[in-house]
Amino acid sequence: MPARAPTSGVAALARCREALLVAAVLLACAAPVAPAVSSAAASPSASNEGAAAPDSGGRTMADILAAAAPEDFRTPDPNDTLYLELASGRVVIELAPRFAPNHVANVEALAREGFYDGTAIVRVHENYVVQWADPDGTRPIRSAHRTLPAELERPAAGLPFTRLAEPDTYANEVGFSDGFPSARESATGAAWLVHCYGMLGAGRDVAPDSGGGTELYVVIGHAPRHLDRNVTLLGRVLSGMERLTALPRGTAPLGFYEKAEQRVPIQHLRVAADVPPAERTELEILRSDSATFQALVEARRNRREEWFIRPAGHIDLCNVPLIVRTKQSDPTRPAGR
Repeated sequence: MPARAPTSGVAALARCREALLVAAVLLACAAPVAPAVSSAAASPSASNEGAAAPDSGGRTMADILAAAAPEDFRTPDPNDTLYLELASGRVVIELAPRFAPNHVANVEALAREGFYDGTAIVRVHENYVVQWADPDGTRPIRSAHRTLPAELERPAAGLPFTRLAEPDTYANEVGFSDGFPSARESATGAAWLVHCYGMLGAGRDVAPDSGGGTELYVVIGHAPRHLDRNVTLLGRVLSGMERLTALPRGTAPLGFYEKAEQRVPIQHLRVAADVPPAERTELEILRSDSATFQALVEARRNRREEWFIRPAGHIDLCNVPLIVRTKQSDPTRPAGR
């Protein structure tokens, strides 16, 4: 992993490349994670530590999802959802204002002033990240900010949290908050988002406060958990990951494209609420505070499908798939988070 993450487009990229591209730490990982205990935790220690996750009853993941009730799913808030438009199609990203409110607001402001339109994917690092930026670093910013103080963690008090029972190498407790892979620390009372596959982050330089969202990245490789609390994470991809993971890898150091013509143009990056309803991608997400989700985690922990010889009996934070599907027609289904 590079020691720095660029924040100002090609200007930063060019500088990084001249310095062996010591830039752009981009990582993230949205592949949902697994919990076993649900709690709204007034503090980390207030979680329902002794509660057992609902048993899967010998059912497979497919069985559990087939029996899920409409209220087990939620629709993402269009005010905190982004549409990244590429020539190959749309990538849908859900933002996490509970964890990075200033970065979320800034990225939405940048999107609304058209900052990202016509920028490009400048870096595709194998087993690591896809990064986009202003290639020349010259785009003006009107209402938004070029840099912001880093948002690496927040108080855990009052934060919804569905805890994974297994111990974690990097954190005291790990699980899901509002469907985002996250972690908590009982000693300090801090909570933070975790670098799982598909997570969205704000690239920065060496200084912690040198990012702000003008350069963004998505994790496309093995979860770089060592970056937790070192880079501001602000969302995760809901659909369209295949459009990012299939991109040609950059051949310059750190996966940057060597020539301008290799870059992948970004047509638009828009807030879903600004897109006419008929043009939106209607999705729904399995609620991480539901009994169905907890049963699914148990089924993933102990696979019952015929192919498996020996269930693992354990699960890793970034090893529970994010369950997203086309929205079903049901007026009673809860919206937002």
